[in-house]
Amino acid sequence: MGFKTGIVGLPNVGKSTLFNALTRTAAAQAANFPFCTIEPNIGEVSVPDARLDKLAEIAGSAKIIPARMTFVDIAGLVKGASKGEGLGNQFLANIRECDAIAHVLRCFEDDDVTHVDGRVDPIEDAETIETELMLADLESIERRQANLVRKIKGGDKEAAAQNDLLDRARTAIEAGKPARTVEIAADEKKNWDMLQLLSAKPVLYVCNVEEENAAEGNAHSARVAKMAAEQGAAAVVISAAIEEEISQLAREEAEMFLDELGLHEAGLDRIIKAGYELLGLQTYFTVGPKEARAWTIRKGTSAPQAAGVIHGDFEKGFIRAETISYEDYLTYNGEQGAKEAGKMRAEGKTYKVMDGDVLHFLFSK
Repeated sequence: MGFKTGIVGLPNVGKSTLFNALTRTAAAQAANFPFCTIEPNIGEVSVPDARLDKLAEIAGSAKIIPARMTFVDIAGLVKGASKGEGLGNQFLANIRECDAIAHVLRCFEDDDVTHVDGRVDPIEDAETIETELMLADLESIERRQANLVRKIKGGDKEAAAQNDLLDRARTAIEAGKPARTVEIAADEKKNWDMLQLLSAKPVLYVCNVEEENAAEGNAHSARVAKMAAEQGAAAVVISAAIEEEISQLAREEAEMFLDELGLHEAGLDRIIKAGYELLGLQTYFTVGPKEARAWTIRKGTSAPQAAGVIHGDFEKGFIRAETISYEDYLTYNGEQGAKEAGKMRAEGKTYKVMDGDVLHFLFSK
């Protein structure tokens, strides 16, 4: 699995420019007017991971297959979207299908690029979209609870449990807090996720700044970072203009360009790292002469579940996972060296896969 992130924002904040750069395509039309993105543009990108190249080099792998992640460039939103204003209904439906929200905020001053509200205030912009998501959630909660009344009267315990979750979400939203602030127990997580509340989605704030502020950010992005910290959300600083330039350069030229600007890595790398942390994701590897491949799983995933990401039959017939840590694979120059050094472990069904594990699954057909 990868993860699917919806890129959202008010019109003219630079989200389509960012999408074009991140996906290395010109699929999204970037233009200085509202609603230039009407249908959601979808792009898959490779997840950068230097560990994969090193593993492939040691194993002499013929192919390198990185993990993938999906970006969805969603139509710009305006106040009233929860009531269908602008392209609101479509916007909200597209967000519902995503695992997380990358909320692009305008943190740059430019008189040539109009702001839909005639001012630059990323905090107010964030609040505009958050409010629309919460209003849409309230409508959804009311409909769901109305449909549960009869089942609850009939003694349906599952309906009562669902109603309790909806009550807690409603209480938070009516207090002006998004649904993601509700504390959910581990055994409630599955039912909570099934509610598909928009304001429950994890949020990554992407501060789009001027080129000269790409390394350190500016006063606008500092305010966003403070807001994110208070919310338990994440924030990254990027310059969509720089990312667009980088996307047109060869790898070595891009690295030189970043060095000149005082940047250690591209915005894509920072967004992916922040997104992985936000969603609790990690990577394991399968390595051999044919291919070296990265697989994305959630932290705490058991060995059989990790095997199931490759193929359902691997999970059903799971026997054990031959496991080498990434560090041991490098230190002992591959599988054979790690095995001879006693660093290959046979892990069973209860093993929780660790980030960087190199795994070989044995299963019965």
